[in-house]
Amino acid sequence: MSASPAGLVDLLNLVDLTDLLVKEKALVFRGFGITAESYDEVATALLPRRLAYIHGNSPRTKVGQNVYTSTEYPPEFTISMHNEMSYAHTWPSRLLFFCEQAPTSGGATPVVDGQLWLESIDPEIQDAFAGGVRYIQNLHDGYGLGKSWQATFETEDPVEVEAFLDKAGADWKWKGDGTLWISQLRPATTRHPVTDTEVWFNQADQFHIAGLGDDAREMAELLSEDEMPQSVTFADGTPIPSEYITHIQEIGLRLAVDVEWQTGSLLLIDNVLVGHGRRPFAGPRRVLVAMSD
Repeated sequence: MSASPAGLVDLLNLVDLTDLLVKEKALVFRGFGITAESYDEVATALLPRRLAYIHGNSPRTKVGQNVYTSTEYPPEFTISMHNEMSYAHTWPSRLLFFCEQAPTSGGATPVVDGQLWLESIDPEIQDAFAGGVRYIQNLHDGYGLGKSWQATFETEDPVEVEAFLDKAGADWKWKGDGTLWISQLRPATTRHPVTDTEVWFNQADQFHIAGLGDDAREMAELLSEDEMPQSVTFADGTPIPSEYITHIQEIGLRLAVDVEWQTGSLLLIDNVLVGHGRRPFAGPRRVLVAMSD
């Protein structure tokens, strides 16, 4: 069996990938010579049904058939641990990362065991989140801070967006300036559909001002919470203390294992059992991601 993209596809045909991924939670593939041209074939083998990044909240660029750049935050920032789209009513089961260009230094993708993360969070904070979290979004109409509703839902049709949100059980309304306001109540934990393992599964810290950078905090001084591109509260609308957010982020990053990138390597993760993030980096870095149910 050759160490080539075709060889990797042949290898995948010999294993029960679903069982293997549930057991190992994350898999790294190196040395198969994957390129941007051969990635699509391999992604098809690893991801049965690729999904679009509909209702995704992070800045990305779509570069192929439901293939996107990884989150496009400036390289000097750490991206905290999270499960992709855990704030939404549905989320991808698998994520496949592909390193098209490794950075000069840094830029690892840390991964954390969701059960360990949950069990390591202070019991007082776990109890406070027991009722779930409420995510608030203000998606502008093309000009403003954060993502537009058109980019978020990959459509120009407001009726299509309304149908999506109704199906998701979200509260929503159109503001006079064309901004779409969305409120969603979601649980703070979930259970894996195969193992029944309970894991920490929310993105409260990435919606909370305490979990964001200095630019966001400066924005908060100019805007009310109702005007922020995104914010979060406990289920009953009470504020989440900043120290809770800091604790959650620090625990997740401390427990994480870094996957260092080599050009051409792949990382496949179970998006429920494992959270992921990004370390700061120097030099050009291009990592692509695709998702599946």
